[in-house]
Amino acid sequence: MNHEYPAVLPTMSTHAHNARPSPKRPFLDRLPDSTETHELVLKVVPMPADCNANGDIFGGWVMAQVDVAGAIAAFRKTRGRTATVAVKEFIFKQPVRVGDILSFYASVQRVGNTSITICVEVYAETFNDQGRYLKVTDAVVTYVAIDEEGKPRTIQQ
Repeated sequence: MNHEYPAVLPTMSTHAHNARPSPKRPFLDRLPDSTETHELVLKVVPMPADCNANGDIFGGWVMAQVDVAGAIAAFRKTRGRTATVAVKEFIFKQPVRVGDILSFYASVQRVGNTSITICVEVYAETFNDQGRYLKVTDAVVTYVAIDEEGKPRTIQQ
């Protein structure tokens, strides 16, 4: 059996992405001042498998990465396991495209007895125009510190 494959396999994301004009996105020439109080905790490049039928990255994929970024900041502060208990809101300001370089900046907003609240801001750079930034979204995520048995534990301050 001889199978011949085309040089480029057609995919939904390829067709969807190429079928629509790419609107100009409002990039900034530098990151806003808020990132000076936030720590860069994660950088990631979304791939075609992370795309929806329109050729944009799934919002849920971005939300999962925000949770990872917030968990990194929470882990550093609580020095142990945490579990996500709440997300205040997600408002997507701009679409994320395949190949964008996403930077996740996190800062501790509040530390309680067993919970910690983290603000995560997400910025995109296009692969071919690095150094120009586009705010994609931000979220406030609350985690609870847990012990080995999954029970809430006190955060040492």
